[in-house]
Amino acid sequence: MQKRSWTAAAGPSHTTLPVTPSSAFKSCVLITLKVLVLLLTCVAHPLLCAAAPQPADSGAPFDGETNSIRVDRGERFNLMPLTLSVWVSLNDYREPQVLFNRGSRAHLFTLYMTEARIVFVTDRAHDVTVAATAQRPPLRTWTHLAATYDGKHLVLYINGRPAASQRAPAEPPLYKGEAGKAPLFVGAEAEGLNPVSGRMADARIYDIALTPVQVQAAMAGREPAPDHIVLKLSGEEMRQQMRSDKAQGRPIRYIANGELPTADGFRGLWYANQPSADEYKFKYSGGLATYPQQHTPIAVYRPQVQKTFFVYGGRSAESNVLLHMVSYYDHAAGKLARPRVLLNKRTSDAHDNPTLLMDEQGHLWIFSNAHGSAKPSYIHRSRKPYDITAFDHVLTTNFSYGQPWRIDGHGFVFLHTRYSSKGRVPHVSTSANERDWSAPRPLADIDAGHYQVSWPHGKKLGTAFNYHPADAPSSPPLNWRTNLYYMETHDGGKTWQNVQGQMLDLPLTEPDNPALAVEFWSKKTLVYLKNVQYTGGGRPVVLFLNSRGYEAGPKNDPRTLRTARWTGSEWEIRDVTTTDNNYDFATLYIEEDGAWRVIGTTEPGPQRYNTGGEVAMWLSQDQGRNWRKVEQLTRDSEYNHTYPRQPLDAHPDFYALWADGHAREESMSRLYFCTRDGQVFRMPPKIEGDAELVDPEPIEASNGS
Repeated sequence: MQKRSWTAAAGPSHTTLPVTPSSAFKSCVLITLKVLVLLLTCVAHPLLCAAAPQPADSGAPFDGETNSIRVDRGERFNLMPLTLSVWVSLNDYREPQVLFNRGSRAHLFTLYMTEARIVFVTDRAHDVTVAATAQRPPLRTWTHLAATYDGKHLVLYINGRPAASQRAPAEPPLYKGEAGKAPLFVGAEAEGLNPVSGRMADARIYDIALTPVQVQAAMAGREPAPDHIVLKLSGEEMRQQMRSDKAQGRPIRYIANGELPTADGFRGLWYANQPSADEYKFKYSGGLATYPQQHTPIAVYRPQVQKTFFVYGGRSAESNVLLHMVSYYDHAAGKLARPRVLLNKRTSDAHDNPTLLMDEQGHLWIFSNAHGSAKPSYIHRSRKPYDITAFDHVLTTNFSYGQPWRIDGHGFVFLHTRYSSKGRVPHVSTSANERDWSAPRPLADIDAGHYQVSWPHGKKLGTAFNYHPADAPSSPPLNWRTNLYYMETHDGGKTWQNVQGQMLDLPLTEPDNPALAVEFWSKKTLVYLKNVQYTGGGRPVVLFLNSRGYEAGPKNDPRTLRTARWTGSEWEIRDVTTTDNNYDFATLYIEEDGAWRVIGTTEPGPQRYNTGGEVAMWLSQDQGRNWRKVEQLTRDSEYNHTYPRQPLDAHPDFYALWADGHAREESMSRLYFCTRDGQVFRMPPKIEGDAELVDPEPIEASNGS
């Protein structure tokens, strides 16, 4: 492994800061006064002199060879002032071991350790390098290190106490040109170069110089100056990222914060699942930018700005690799915002598609899902309300099928799935302040697991779910999903009850339990959930599909789209229509005037018996007893349309969004939306020029291609 000798001002291109005798005396006085002030501050705040606590978790292991975390788009870290903060426990005293670094040979800023000392160094204008150094900590002992730069001084803290201070010139750092684009490395100078051997936890970067009291708070695991955190990585987040990248043979990387790049068009991801040895090719497949139904919401209308914000699974023109995209429809202008790329999920799996939540202030929170426990999930928050140009990373963790909701008076309620050795287990996690989250709590853990769909109604949140019987007649059990269950919470996820109000003891572990709405297992009937809605009186209605088997093709007909309505005393089951694939999706709207509307891919498409088809609109005026098809929205299409999804608080001018794609072979995928009146628009796959707002393309109902 390549090694490099580091000094405070080493190398032919660096010189020490020149000082005259008089300026040297002044500098010594200033440094002495600075340290005295910091020490007096420590005395004034006894907590600063207390024994250092341990980090909140056990940290992430860095092997001293290859482990490091790279943060691309390093412009986000062109900071002055700044603070670096981290817990570290070293295995040995090899030198150097780099905790944070941008650029080469301390070109921008570096915090590193040698056998004898800790060094915080920053390269200033005119090739002048300045460092603050302190005695190194003991081995295999957790030590909290912080380094601040306020434009005048570099200060090093050890376990919350000021340990060294160095005067620094006020010129800006060398952030110009290509140097300012250098990535940030955590745990190494660069990939495989001067890495840490030991453990690191709670790595943070701030865009201010923390005060001594704030450093102490950061050491204690609190969040001083939360609006100024540019990077925050817990030990678990670092471990998750390392496991994922190592398993997939990639250099370990971290998703960067900052301004999002724009895309040159709206293109959806193509995805297929479980190949079949027949003409239909796959169990399900196609353009799945808005898949799956368990990811909800993916769009939110906000009347304050007359915009519908939405996320989807996109791709570039060159590669079918999942990009998490964010955009909005400006209702006043009748235009779409050029989509922005939040992150490259480095997979072609549509189960990793994002979901969207908006907080009370209008910030967008994007939850980037993972399919299973081996891949990382992310949460990002927009830097400004109602704005898609820049996002900050909030958390790296693991969750699947995320359904984040904001419930008035209770904060965030996050329904999601975690994988166990048996299968998929739905969980709930809550946050009253949008930062501190409760531990995930399982809702149901019956046999081989569950799928769930959810929706809020005022301060109530309900979820409908099925289950995978352990003794299913086919393998794997997930291909058998049956029974319909329903539960709801009225206190932000703390307690849960069935539709009659009976409190539930969670997790549910038996198929026959108080949340059971309709039993289908004895009939060997499958249940494919679509969505949940509520009548004006707050009674739940579940839209779902019944089928006889999981394979594509006519042998499993009829596939019947149905509603289950709670009448106050029983679940009333009514048929809507039939479709030709289990993964044909429809969404139910219950409107203010009492009308029930369904928009779905209920009509045969060009790839018959495959996922999706042509989009139609259905209407019922008698709570689902009778339905009529009021309009077919697409006809004679080139590809099957898939997964028309409902925005939260949907506006009539942007009532559903979906994608298309060839269902039997990989193809490009376009995105669409429709009005409540049935007008269909295509989002432009290719945007010419650099306009931020673009016109959607009207599609005639007679030609949905």
